[in-house]
Amino acid sequence: MLAFCMIAFMPACTDLEEELFSEVTADNFFQTEDELISALGAAYTSLYGYMGTTNYWAAQEVSSDEMVVPTRGPDWGDGGHWVRLHQQLWTAEDPTTGGTWNFLFGGVNSCNRLIFQFEELGNPLTDPFIAELKALRAIYYLWLLDVYGNVPISTDFTDTNPPATSSRAEVYNFVESELTANLAGVSANVDGTTYGRVNQMVVQAALANLYLNAEVYKGSPEWAKAAAACQAIITSGNYSVEGDYFANFNIGNEGSSEFIMAIPYDAVFAGGLNIVMQTLSYINQETYNLAAQPWNGWCTLEAFYDSYEDGDLRKGQANTEEGPSPVRGNFLVGPQWDVSGKVRLQDAGTAASGTDPDGVPFTFRSEINELFPEAWREAGARNVKFEIEVGGQPDMSNDMPIFRYSDILLMRAEALWRMNPNDAEALDLVNQIRDRAGVAPFDALTAENLLAERGREMFSECKRRTDLIRFDKFTEEWWGKSAQEDCKELFPIPKSQLDANSNLVQNPCY
Repeated sequence: MLAFCMIAFMPACTDLEEELFSEVTADNFFQTEDELISALGAAYTSLYGYMGTTNYWAAQEVSSDEMVVPTRGPDWGDGGHWVRLHQQLWTAEDPTTGGTWNFLFGGVNSCNRLIFQFEELGNPLTDPFIAELKALRAIYYLWLLDVYGNVPISTDFTDTNPPATSSRAEVYNFVESELTANLAGVSANVDGTTYGRVNQMVVQAALANLYLNAEVYKGSPEWAKAAAACQAIITSGNYSVEGDYFANFNIGNEGSSEFIMAIPYDAVFAGGLNIVMQTLSYINQETYNLAAQPWNGWCTLEAFYDSYEDGDLRKGQANTEEGPSPVRGNFLVGPQWDVSGKVRLQDAGTAASGTDPDGVPFTFRSEINELFPEAWREAGARNVKFEIEVGGQPDMSNDMPIFRYSDILLMRAEALWRMNPNDAEALDLVNQIRDRAGVAPFDALTAENLLAERGREMFSECKRRTDLIRFDKFTEEWWGKSAQEDCKELFPIPKSQLDANSNLVQNPCY
């Protein structure tokens, strides 16, 4: 019967040309501003990998004196990767070396593809979006410049030839030219339409970061240019210092008056921010009634924790034997409690997972007994700068600042101080930040206290490695790490990339 019906209706089916209503072409899409913005989103979704466990954030944080991932018995051994990352003994085959490269060039590739598609349209509506994509691509290259130094400059999506390496100075010049050339072309709006996107203030912030590190990147300083880019943001009147430091890191923090650019993470629709899993102990699932058990990994070096004064509002206060601290801080330390705040948490542990010094009462301590192989399960103050949601998921709904106004104030202060160590404005800018933290003002700025203040304010925001390099402190000895060669200021080009492209040139040291 089926065959008979097919034969019977065959004469009516001789015109086989379909009319498709779901196919996206230049003729039926990319015609309005809303459609162009929708397509633009692909370049920004690449940013969600920023916080990946073996990605850019790990490269910036665990290689510095802010974060460490001790080997706790069988936990976080991972072939020694985390120990090598802390000790600056990484290799061209380590996960973070390749993960960071793939993340950053993935962003570059997304920008190149959209620029190509928009340029092919020949539609004047695309002009500001092409400028935005080029500026975003320059930000990806700013990070590549910082982490790897010499990298290929790829701007042609249709070019299938393996690209050649450009020198670090050439990459610097490319980033500067792309940012300055597209500054006027991107939106001047600072509102909901540009939240999480590149606008003119974002370009100025990227330029400020580029110029502040110019001496490292190209061999000659650009302090005046750095100060000017910061001043353009300050005098715009678009931003102000939040009265409460932690307003910048709350759940639902998209209203922060300090955010120049942020990645809008969301537990359901835009995952990728999972500090809660990386840092808390398994047992803290009961503290926050979490949907999943954390991994008991990342913590803060004791010396960095101790760099905060006890009265510093950013540090917070430790829990006690009487209950959880009512004072929020960047760190979770002291006895751990359940979600009610009334039941003391216990953890028998095992010798194989790091024997704790006080037995079953679970107490986070700032001391880390050893880097490997038997770090205590309780060792290290934990990173709770970003508010943890009670009943939360592994992915968090806090937005991650990329460029923040307080950082701009500190960058301008540093640039002015570099030109004149007695600059009164520089001292005032730093003391604005200290005043909010509830600590006494500095009488004068020094390299030591300026670097330390940047560390305290910008903890866990992907700044520390770059700051240490700029202050010539990155390769010095610190806990669990001996002094290293200066060439460790750059990561190696991943071996997988060298194998695939003979035009790439490996960095010194590797």
